[in-house]
Amino acid sequence: MTLTPPASTLPAPVSASDTRPASRINCAVRIADIAALRSDRSTIIGQRRIPALPLFDRAFSAFARGTLVHTPQGPVAVEDLHPGDRVATSGGTGEITWIGSASYAPADDAGRMPLTRIMADSFGVNRPDSFVSLGAAACLLQTPAHLRAGYEGRQVMTPARSFVDGVNVIEVTPPTPVRLFHIALRQHDAIIAGGLEVESFHPDAAALRDTSHTLRDVYMSLFPHIESLSEFGPVAFERLPADASDQTAA
Repeated sequence: MTLTPPASTLPAPVSASDTRPASRINCAVRIADIAALRSDRSTIIGQRRIPALPLFDRAFSAFARGTLVHTPQGPVAVEDLHPGDRVATSGGTGEITWIGSASYAPADDAGRMPLTRIMADSFGVNRPDSFVSLGAAACLLQTPAHLRAGYEGRQVMTPARSFVDGVNVIEVTPPTPVRLFHIALRQHDAIIAGGLEVESFHPDAAALRDTSHTLRDVYMSLFPHIESLSEFGPVAFERLPADASDQTAA
């Protein structure tokens, strides 16, 4: 096990459009915990100070603390999983290579972080098997009903918040801080959580295209087990385009 420097020793983050030294920039930050599996099977554990920006939030805000993830040994709370564990996926099982988490409070300077709460059986029997709370970065392997004809029966990754209907799927803002997690697998897949298929973390190919060098370095420091985002491998499922997702949510 390798420990990385505590958050207080790491460079302060900056905004995506500002390249001034971080020490001169006032920016809302979060403290994120990371754990990664290296190629020699050792585990890197550490903390990072990250800017409260969408690029970074997408790496952490998927599974709410307490979410039960299916594993070969049975359901395990997301906060009890570790790199090297195997979880049930749409393709069988997958090995966890990275877990990240951060706390989100209702009074965050960066704005509120609502959760999507999906009631039992919303998408069919035991889908989910109990209510599941997911963060803004969570995507489900579920094609919205009104778009199924266009995808000819294919399932696509759709933001969970796109299914909010005010009855079976609702938006909630916890009154107290909530810890959110995300999980990367050795290969991109859909993780079974509470009976739902939730996308494993996989950064967009163009995630860092328009970011400053400083911000890029901070982002890459979240993944000490890789040298390039290309090491996340290919995307296994088609993703609903952003414009279609927005229309679904509306």
